Amino acid sequence: MAELSFTEEELKEIEQLKAKFPTAKAATLQVLWVAQRKYGHVEPEVQNLVAETLDVPKSHVHGVASFYTQYYKEEKGKFVLDVCTCLSCQLCGGYDILHHLEEKLGIEAGETTDDGMFSIQSVECLGACGYAPMLQVTNGVYVNNLTKEKVDTLIDNLKNGKMPEFESMAMPELEKRNQAASE
Repeated sequence: MAELSFTEEELKEIEQLKAKFPTAKAATLQVLWVAQRKYGHVEPEVQNLVAETLDVPKSHVHGVASFYTQYYKEEKGKFVLDVCTCLSCQLCGGYDILHHLEEKLGIEAGETTDDGMFSIQSVECLGACGYAPMLQVTNGVYVNNLTKEKVDTLIDNLKNGKMPEFESMAMPELEKRNQAASE
């Protein structure tokens, strides 16, 4: 791997982040986000760059990066599909959705498609239990109340470069009731 470095612009951003915390060590989470945004992952070499930039122990950065599943410790696809398989999602078909994605994309959870477009991960609770089953697209948008048809549409849209928009987490029935009440 080529020698890694941050640009002057990124270093300015990191200095601004550090200024928000009492110690450089406390900025580790935020600086890991800067690194992941740049490199797409925080493999050990990237973790070392973060440690050197913050002047903190490499073991500290590694501990933080390995604790949080949102930091990718290896290269992933352009779109990382984090499928919640925690209890609420399990009971509402989370594993059915996970297996449907695996079949549709021809990969298992933890793998990336040959074209580098998609990675699938089975993850613990993403905090949207009332809208299960659900998934998150690349640490961003949540897609709730999943069905196989909704997953198929999502995959087709992502292949065509269309990210899903923020999805209201309110249940459709509640939205209808609220709309009727406001009329």
